[in-house]
Amino acid sequence: MRLDSAEARRRFATSPVLRLATVSGDGRPHVVPCTFVVDDAGRIAIGIDNKPKSSTNLRRLRNIADNPRVSLLVDHYVDDWTRLWWARADGLATVEWSGDAHTAHWKRLRAKYRQYIGQVLDGPIIVITVDSWTGWAF
Repeated sequence: MRLDSAEARRRFATSPVLRLATVSGDGRPHVVPCTFVVDDAGRIAIGIDNKPKSSTNLRRLRNIADNPRVSLLVDHYVDDWTRLWWARADGLATVEWSGDAHTAHWKRLRAKYRQYIGQVLDGPIIVITVDSWTGWAF
């Protein structure tokens, strides 16, 4: 069954991880799992934390600079297929590097993920303004 936008957003917000899909300027897709929060305004915030990465020049950030349209997906899979569901958010992404909103997003991320406790969290934040919430459940 199709989920209405409110139910898709509710399920999305409670998930532990999403998949962020971006597209480069030459049309190459790129998908990466991310931690995230949904703020009170319905924006999705994804922090670029300090886990070991091969570079700080991340493809997702370059892709957003070239094309800010993104798609984000969360899903729930279990062997009992009567409990399957997925929810998707589509929208426009920007990157915040500093400021009050940047600090507030990191505070929300730290509250959601205990793994962030004690870490220095000052990297950029991808903020998505959602155009549409869609989803499906068995």
